[in-house]
Amino acid sequence: MTSTTEGYFIPEPSRWPIIAAMTVFTMLVGTVLWMNHLGAGPWIMLAGVLMLAYLFKGWFGDVIKENLSGSYNGRVDRSFRQGMFWFITSEVFFFITFFGCFYYLRNITLPYLGGEGHLANSHLLWENFTYTWPPLQLPDATNYTQAKEAMEPGGIPLWNTIILLSSGGTLTWAHWGLKKENNRQLVLGLIMTVALGLTFFCLQAYEYGHAYAEMDLTLNSGIYGSTFYMLTGFHGFHVTVGSIMLIVILGRALKHHFSAHNHFAFEAVAWYWHFVDVVWIALYIFVYWL
Repeated sequence: MTSTTEGYFIPEPSRWPIIAAMTVFTMLVGTVLWMNHLGAGPWIMLAGVLMLAYLFKGWFGDVIKENLSGSYNGRVDRSFRQGMFWFITSEVFFFITFFGCFYYLRNITLPYLGGEGHLANSHLLWENFTYTWPPLQLPDATNYTQAKEAMEPGGIPLWNTIILLSSGGTLTWAHWGLKKENNRQLVLGLIMTVALGLTFFCLQAYEYGHAYAEMDLTLNSGIYGSTFYMLTGFHGFHVTVGSIMLIVILGRALKHHFSAHNHFAFEAVAWYWHFVDVVWIALYIFVYWL
């Protein structure tokens, strides 16, 4: 069905939803088997990842073809924008949950267990436990990896903050070029944004390697290690996803798919990337600085 001024585009029956269900099932089974060290778990997980790549390429490819054929109108565009808005809203609450856990552990649970407030004195964790943040001293070094020191806000974290904020600026510059129908500025801005995003990813990977090898800060380093890697790791995953999205948008820009009046795909990725920027600022302040 083609789009009309008043109508709403309805696509033909598609195979992609059933492939999506099979993909999620395959990845779930592979993850469960892998976590429990059973059979071919890693290979099943890899098959699920390859299915996911095929799904994204095919399904989004169909959407791109429909858009370029002129099938979409204003109503479809609004529905896409609403969908992206609610997706990012769900991501906001995803990180709010993590920040909430971090706040509760740091400002309520550990002080409570350390004897602050009405408890006066507590040995619920181990004898003579006192609250400090980060809690680097653990009771039994044979069962835990005792971190040597806490992560500092300088060095790589500071550079990564500068890099990610700069990437937001280059993406905005690319958007200005798109609005002016300047495809060269759009492409250059996207190239710089992708380069900055990949640089952030590489520096974070180096930081993780240094933390594991030199600082003994691992997932087994008590609550500090687990919360550090949980918060920064999930953000790093979002940076990776955002970088892949930007690379796809760059490829489309090179093919002149966007115009000043038809570029929702670019805007959707830009919204996501700016969201990633804002989350990192919060992470840098609460995880590294405070």
